[in-house]
Amino acid sequence: MKFSNPIYENEELTYEDVFIFQQYFEGKSRIHDVDITPKNKLNTSLPIVSANMNAVTGKRMAETLARYGWIWVLPQDMEIEKMIEIVHFVKNANTIFDTPLTVKKDEYVRDALSIINKRAHKCVILIDENKKPLSIFTPSDLEKYEQFTLLWNINKNFLITAPQSITPEEAYNLMQQKSISSLPIIDNNWILVWILTKKDSVRMWLYKPTLDKKWRLNICIALGINNFLEKAKKLIEIWADTFILDTAHGYQKTMIDAIKNFRNTFGNDICLIAWNVSTSEATKALIEAWADGVKVGIGPGAMCTTRMMTGVGRPQFSAVYHCSKIAKSLGWFVIADGWIKEPRDLALATAAWASHIMMGTILTWTFESTWDIFYDADWFMYKQNYWMASGKAVNLRNSKLSEFEQAKKALFQEWISTSKIYLRDWYKSVWDVIDKFSTWLRSSLTYVWAKTLEDFYEKVMIWVQTPAWFHEGTPHGKVKK
Repeated sequence: MKFSNPIYENEELTYEDVFIFQQYFEGKSRIHDVDITPKNKLNTSLPIVSANMNAVTGKRMAETLARYGWIWVLPQDMEIEKMIEIVHFVKNANTIFDTPLTVKKDEYVRDALSIINKRAHKCVILIDENKKPLSIFTPSDLEKYEQFTLLWNINKNFLITAPQSITPEEAYNLMQQKSISSLPIIDNNWILVWILTKKDSVRMWLYKPTLDKKWRLNICIALGINNFLEKAKKLIEIWADTFILDTAHGYQKTMIDAIKNFRNTFGNDICLIAWNVSTSEATKALIEAWADGVKVGIGPGAMCTTRMMTGVGRPQFSAVYHCSKIAKSLGWFVIADGWIKEPRDLALATAAWASHIMMGTILTWTFESTWDIFYDADWFMYKQNYWMASGKAVNLRNSKLSEFEQAKKALFQEWISTSKIYLRDWYKSVWDVIDKFSTWLRSSLTYVWAKTLEDFYEKVMIWVQTPAWFHEGTPHGKVKK
């Protein structure tokens, strides 16, 4: 990456301060001529990691993201039993098909509606006592019935199913022919095992899953920097192989000792990332302690108050650029964390040599995130979001301590408890987020005629802009509410 004027290299800049300059393009297609696969130990096919936030994390999110090339991070304060449960679930999930939502013959319309928004395919399948599919219901099928109507009493057309051997193109053609949007997948005994949507049959052609060494969906797990060895050991025993050492201020002796302790105990084959940092010196210290990568960002998160409370932080584009530069010289990588609101921010972070970017709040307002959907007075859907240093997170993390110890810990929380995050029409599912961000990143590469992310790092030219220039580039026509 180069600046149009070298003087800007030493300026402190954020994503709104910069833009990428257009260059000559010789390719034909952003699909066939561009590869956005990062090259490092995370083994993802897309340069995106999801944040270790309780408001987002869970087996639905972890499974879905891994299937489409991301990797999910389970938060450090999750109970070990829950972590093991989620790891088992994800490792046993299909690498191609989605997990169906099911109801039984003695359940009611209200039971189906209570789970139908848990996954973006937005349908539930009625199964018998032997797990054989009987009917499939969408919201439009159920909305005309009273909530205590038995599902078994609702008449449906003949259920169309497909075997696990069906190809994506065959599945798409079948759904197109039958005018259906979702296809239950059965095994040789006609037992329901998975589900496939029409859009997903197309996505299977484009996206590659994030897999571990045994070709199962992979997952990443965050650990605290104190007393983490026993938890890590149990998770490694069930084939977890990607870990985070997580603390807000990563440039400290305890973090460096934790990295060395982890490596001395478990060796170098496991991918280990440490965070958070914002300077070259901090990045160098953690990598020299033998972290494979570091996460960069202090204060830019949507729910974070660190900069306002402490005065500590750094504009995110400059933080990523300077930390990436030293990491790249040492042969390792960084993850850019925070202030990723639109695809342009992803493009600029990767232009600044970030191997991956981390998303949190954007994923909160999807069907797959942890929380149930709520409705406001106007019947708009929303979910609740909270940051990992908030009062709610601190209380959950310390619930097993004595009341006096909890009171002591409460003195150091950031006091943001929850906020309403509304589901937006174009971002209601993780699939929507994946499609939009990956598609526009591919376009960014074509604008500088870069075939790979490595090529993008080398060719991109960064220019600095005024706030007026940035506003000029936003959609500013009249938008109907």
